Formats: sequence, C-alpha cells, structure tokens
Amino acid sequence: MKTSNQFDRRAFLTRATVGGATAAAGAALAAPAIAQEMPEITWRMTSSFPKSTEALYNTGLYLSNALAEATDGKFRLQSFTAGEIVGGLQAADAVMEGTVEAAHTVGYYYWGKDPAWAVASAIPFSLNYRGMNAWNYAGGGVDLYNEFLAGHGLVGFPGGNTGVQMGGWYRKEINTLDDLKGLKFRVGGFAGYVLERLGVVPQQLAGGDIYPALEKGTLDAVEFTGPFDDEKLGFFKVAPYYYSPGFWEGAPTVHFFFNKQKFEELPKNYQAILRNCCRAADQEMLALYDWNNPKALMRLVQQGAQLRTFSPEIMSAAFDAANQIYAEMSEKHEWFKKLWDSITAFRSEHYTYTQLVDFQYDYYMMQLNGQQRL
Repeated sequence: MKTSNQFDRRAFLTRATVGGATAAAGAALAAPAIAQEMPEITWRMTSSFPKSTEALYNTGLYLSNALAEATDGKFRLQSFTAGEIVGGLQAADAVMEGTVEAAHTVGYYYWGKDPAWAVASAIPFSLNYRGMNAWNYAGGGVDLYNEFLAGHGLVGFPGGNTGVQMGGWYRKEINTLDDLKGLKFRVGGFAGYVLERLGVVPQQLAGGDIYPALEKGTLDAVEFTGPFDDEKLGFFKVAPYYYSPGFWEGAPTVHFFFNKQKFEELPKNYQAILRNCCRAADQEMLALYDWNNPKALMRLVQQGAQLRTFSPEIMSAAFDAANQIYAEMSEKHEWFKKLWDSITAFRSEHYTYTQLVDFQYDYYMMQLNGQQRL
C-alpha cells in the first residue's frame, strides 16, 4: 500500500503519455491557424523623398524594419526612393493604380485632385504639431481623413511630422509685399495657391530637383523643411537669406498611404501591427527633427546663412488670403469643409490653452537662454 506522498511511476507515465498526446494534437491543430495569421507577405513602398533627406526618407525605412521585427520577418515592406519606381510627386497615384501597395508622401502634393488632400497634411495657419497630434489621434482626424481617402481607394495613417518649418531661402531680402510679386518660389502644394494671391509664382518640385533649379536661376527662392534637411541640400550656397516661420506648414503631416483593397486583405493582426508601427514612425520623425534642427541651424549660420523673419505685413496679408480661399473652398468642396471645420473647431481651444501654459513656460526659458543663463 502506497502512502499519499509516495511516487507512482506507472501512473505518472500513463498521465504524461496521454497528456503529451493531447498537447501534440492541440499543437497540430493550432499550427495551421497560426500560419494563416502570419503569412509571408512582401509589399513595395515608393517614397516621395530622396535619401539625402535623412529624417524623411529614413522614416519609411523605420516602418519597414518595425514591421519585420514585429512579424518575425513575415511582413516585408520594401522601400524605394523617389524616382526608382515613379517620380516623387506620383507616389500616391502609384498606390491608387496598384503599381505598388504603399507610398510615403505628403497629401498636399495631390491637392489638385481635391483640396481636401491638403487639409490633413498642412495648409497655412492650421495647427502646430501638438495640435495636429491631438486632432489626429484623440479628435478623430485619422478616421475622418480615411473616410475621404476611401473614395480614392486608399487607407492612410500619419507617418511623420517635421514640426513647424522654416520659411525658405531667398536670393534677396523680403521686406514688403512688393518683394513677393513675381517671385519664382518652390513651395509645396496648397501653400503655393495661397501665396499666389500675394503675387508669388509658385513652383512645385520634388526634393531632388530643387537645388539644380535654384542654381540655374529658374527659382528665386525655395522652401523645403528646415535646417537638418536644408543644410544637406545646400540651398545656402545660392540663396543666403533664411526666413521664418513657414506659416504654411505649422505641422506638416507626412502620410503612409496603402492600397485599400490590399490593406483589407491583410489578416486583422497584420492590420493592427501596421497601424501601430505607423504611429511609432510618426513619433520617430519629429524626434529626429527636434534633435537635429538646432545643431544644423548653428552650422548654417556659421557658413553664412542670414536669419530673417517675415514682417507682420506679410503674415497678416497671407492670413487674410488664406481665410478667403478657405471660405471659397468650403463652398465648392464637401470634404475640404468637413476636414477644415473639424480642425478649426479645435484650433481656438488649442491655442488658448497653449498660450496660458506652454507659451508662458517657453517664453520664460527663452528669456533665460537670451541672458545666457541656460
């Protein structure tokens, strides 16, 4: 007779054998389901950016690497620079046409199709980065933009932000509104339409084409992003006057656009992974710019860049022209009105709060910095 604490080897082996067989059967049943949830998928993504714009282009690589890491290499997203598959300004078109599954680009490049494309990326005097971040993720901006994009066969998620940009490089000083008249200015997307009301002659060129046009004199001025990119592109060598702020791009949101049919064919877990990896990439880009822009600006000044700010006259005229255009667009374009109304409903609240809190803190710290106490 065995006591309760004595080891029954035969009973143990019997239970182990039965249990092992059950576990093995369960594993056999689970394996196909897991395989279905983690299929081998390879997509191609075309970028609107050259490799020289490190933070912009590398954010696409960040997404590719994040997807591969999260899926143990099962979901591969091959990234191609502007011009390798299609031109930088045709990236979203390539996704809509099914040439590629994905694009990393800026919505305002396509505002000619419908001005609503630009609203969720950047238009003059919209929100700053924190405001856009709040609108996108807490205020329903991502979902609202996707309602619009669905009509174009796309799904889109924010894929980076530069923060407020500089106002560009100019061959001559820009002191009055008269100085803008006839100015051949490389300026992206919808902003050019607004500045045209002030006499500017807007030119939309992809990043890799800007410097040659400036050097040849085809352009009088260019804007791209800010010091980190602009330094590498060499604009200061031709146009030394560097203006701020880029009021037309207070928080330019770059997007990852995906072919809607291809996205919906993904397993649900892949869809979730893709959304979350895009959100991580969105944060990554701004961090790179915030870290690198101050250092790059100091180097540019040392190399001869002359810093300037736009006059109140120019800022006010641009603000009035933008509001006039927004009223016109809202009458003619349903989705422009929906998106812009959603942003402006939050814009006043956002700036009221940030004026009370962020601005007061930042201004005090700036004063200390000016006194060389930091």
